[in-house]
Amino acid sequence: MLPLPGQAPEQPIQLVFDGGSKGNPGKGYGSYEVRWPGLQPQIVRLQFGDIVTNNEAEYDTLIATLEAVLKRLQEQGADPATAQLDVRGDSLLVINQVLGKWQIKQERLRVRCQRVRQLLARFGRWQLSHHDWAFSVERLGH
Repeated sequence: MLPLPGQAPEQPIQLVFDGGSKGNPGKGYGSYEVRWPGLQPQIVRLQFGDIVTNNEAEYDTLIATLEAVLKRLQEQGADPATAQLDVRGDSLLVINQVLGKWQIKQERLRVRCQRVRQLLARFGRWQLSHHDWAFSVERLGH
């Protein structure tokens, strides 16, 4: 069933994200997959700056993922507060910091974590969970 005008899909929007850097720090990259209910998955590749850590790239990829979903919902006239997200990644650090289970010692990560939390707060319901690195490779190719 199609969502009513102003509403997001009834089923969760599935998101997979992964980021890294060549050199740590080095040239940052990331990828994410968005699976809208009933549609083919969409994979997006990202490039970041030349001096990015793996953890910064993970956060930057998650931020880009959430911003892209917000933009698409808004373009469709859907209220993000009606959306459900199922977000998965292979970074225990990012996931546990966002969930408040682990401390954030670096200011550069703290700022990114705050941005992720601000973005997540705009959605109706969300779940953030860890998966094995092999799952990221299978879905995203790295």
